[in-house]
Amino acid sequence: MARREVRGLFITGTDTGAGKTYVAALIARQLVESGCRVGVYKPAASGCRREAGVLISDDALALWQAAGRPGELAAVCPQRFAAPLAPHLAAEAEGRSIDEELLRSGLDYWLARSDAVLIEGAGGLLSPLSHHHYVADVAYDLGFPLVVAARNRLGVINQTLLTLAVAATFRGGLSVAGVVLCDIEPATADDPSRQSNGRELARRVSAPVMAELGFQQTQFEPAVDWLSLSQLRFSGARERLETDRL
Repeated sequence: MARREVRGLFITGTDTGAGKTYVAALIARQLVESGCRVGVYKPAASGCRREAGVLISDDALALWQAAGRPGELAAVCPQRFAAPLAPHLAAEAEGRSIDEELLRSGLDYWLARSDAVLIEGAGGLLSPLSHHHYVADVAYDLGFPLVVAARNRLGVINQTLLTLAVAATFRGGLSVAGVVLCDIEPATADDPSRQSNGRELARRVSAPVMAELGFQQTQFEPAVDWLSLSQLRFSGARERLETDRL
């Protein structure tokens, strides 16, 4: 199969439930509207629901639908588990194990048929995917810049700064395209920090705050040129992985 250059971004979060899928889906829709063939990939998911005997990742389904239902849904997230645990523990609960090679090679399906790929991690950068690897390991090996989804609530400044500190130091450093601040819930008077978190983050973080998304906001305002923030790769990330193993 001929190798193709493809642009890509890796969407991670400050924590579980930070808005990764929401951000990735909005980016996917924008790219599709611009005429891009978009591939979406989630290396592993736990807490999946069972439907007609098949485990369904709602995150993977949302990404697939946002990208215009390209390829096969099963290829969006090839490793799916039922228990709401770290993927390797959820796999063990079913008498299975994480396929560490597939965490990386599952992207090849999308590299072969897309102009741009969006990869969504599980949890934050230091969330374990296996006994040996974290989300950050897979992000490094796949080689695309990070978009950090940060949940807009009290504590987000600390969580975002910690995430960026990990990105800066992990295995020599991960490239960060930017941060997206997300209102996951309707605004209330219980957390006044939500009014100032965006300004405070912009003053303190080492990467640009690309957008502040209000609750159920359907597009980035102002618009973000996600293609210019992405990075061109093809199977180069896979080649680096093989080199690292020598």
